[in-house]
Amino acid sequence: MLTSLFAVDWPWANWPWWADTSVKMVFAIVAVLIPAGGTVYLYLFKMVSFMQSRLGPMEAGPYGSLQLLAELGKNVQKEDIFPEKADRWVFALAPYVVLMSTFLLAVVVPFGPQAQFTNLDTGVYLALAVSSISVVGILMAGWASASKYSLLGGLRAAGQLIAYELPLILAVVGVVIQAGTLNLQEIVAAQNQQEIFGWGAIGNPFILTQGLGFLIFMIAVQAELTQGPFDMPVAESELVSGYMTEYSGFRFLMFFIGEFATANIFAFLGSVLFLGGWALPPFVTDLLGIEWNSPWMNVIGPAVMFTKMLLITFVIYWVRFTYPRFREDQLQKFAWKVLIPLSLVNIAITGALKVAF
Repeated sequence: MLTSLFAVDWPWANWPWWADTSVKMVFAIVAVLIPAGGTVYLYLFKMVSFMQSRLGPMEAGPYGSLQLLAELGKNVQKEDIFPEKADRWVFALAPYVVLMSTFLLAVVVPFGPQAQFTNLDTGVYLALAVSSISVVGILMAGWASASKYSLLGGLRAAGQLIAYELPLILAVVGVVIQAGTLNLQEIVAAQNQQEIFGWGAIGNPFILTQGLGFLIFMIAVQAELTQGPFDMPVAESELVSGYMTEYSGFRFLMFFIGEFATANIFAFLGSVLFLGGWALPPFVTDLLGIEWNSPWMNVIGPAVMFTKMLLITFVIYWVRFTYPRFREDQLQKFAWKVLIPLSLVNIAITGALKVAF
């Protein structure tokens, strides 16, 4: 076990539970909301605009940098409307359930040797389990809205998310087999300490040996986020906005925040599982003259994670605005007939090589 490597006596180690919990809640909000706002401006407002030969928002702040705040202010001021025949309690709670899934995902992601909300031996299991909670919230929104568009969007989303959770989970199994642990901190350690054919200058980022698993993971994440080309649940030409059609004001804003914040958290999780997480390559730490799990990595690690998150979210938004939407039958066949068999092949090969070497 590598847990002892991360045992450092920090000033807050002896804080009362309420102070420790309050600080962690503040950092959780920062870890979820700040990256979400940054990527919305950087990619949704600007990168996509440049891809389509336009400037994007330019009026609110320098180069449109305050456009997101303007959008937030607009939605907060709007009336919170409930459809006449809606189930008010279920309708009202659905956005909170979706957003709760995002915050629970952030709890297990490590940003440094000690920069983590909680360090669980079953961190991977918890992350994949809580990511499924959003399905419940989406079904609640679709059913409680008393709208045929919302109901169809919710049912489409449930079928899609259930189908693509399987390849998502199976893609991660290869990483778990290779690292020999479900602990996310120890997965980071394994990538830093393992070697490739006796060469350990860059460690062994699992994207090199689990390239197929990473590809399946990224496709499944795209579908879990209902981003194009997997955006059938919110197909504007058919369902207006799908399960979000009847929402307005702050509750619609919560769905919006949940969608983009979840993209960032999945990107953080992907960077931990496949790109070495918060750790720097061994040759860099040797040049800096620090240990790979030095307390300094609690400062450097979040910056490393943020950089890797930006790379992965760039791919997510690039694909979103590049490929045409799947038909519903194509979407399901791709999951059940392509991704799941490939992920099982990846698990079999990884297990055989693990036993042999």
